[in-house]
Amino acid sequence: MFPKRSLGGLKLRLGNLGNNHFMNNDIFFFFYNLAHQSAFFDNLIIFVADLFPYIVILFAVIYLFFYKKDWKEFFLIFFSASFAWFLSYVLKYLIHTERPFVALQNIQNLFTESGYAFPSGHATFFMALAFAIFFFHKKTGYIFIFFALLIGIARIIAGVHFPVDILGGYILGFLIAFFFRKV
Repeated sequence: MFPKRSLGGLKLRLGNLGNNHFMNNDIFFFFYNLAHQSAFFDNLIIFVADLFPYIVILFAVIYLFFYKKDWKEFFLIFFSASFAWFLSYVLKYLIHTERPFVALQNIQNLFTESGYAFPSGHATFFMALAFAIFFFHKKTGYIFIFFALLIGIARIIAGVHFPVDILGGYILGFLIAFFFRKV
């Protein structure tokens, strides 16, 4: 078990003290330990992390096709998300962060994933998509933000991303959508 340390009355459970990612690992294990408990839940996580994203894209296309103000809005939203995804993959190859199943022992990911982990391309794309929609359609944007959060958490539970990969993707996606909102 990890040692407990006190910081002014606040008790923290510390992981590997030689590794600055102890909180990242603790949060990872909090979510990852939900996996491999039942076949139904594992299949649900696989669906949300790997297949549901395609459904979210389809929902976005259909929604925007009927509720867009003009075609510029439609293309701006998908350009923001696509640019975010592209930039996340450029950053992955510059940063070279391993995935949890490579970096940690005894991690069995629920589905196959390859390449570097930070920032998460899924988290970046779907948060950019969600906020780009939010900037034009507030109520619907909240639903897509929820979808982005759900996909990110499912990818942590599946063992294919650390929380920092997802958080980095969320921040990058938001910043890109924010930047493109006035273009």
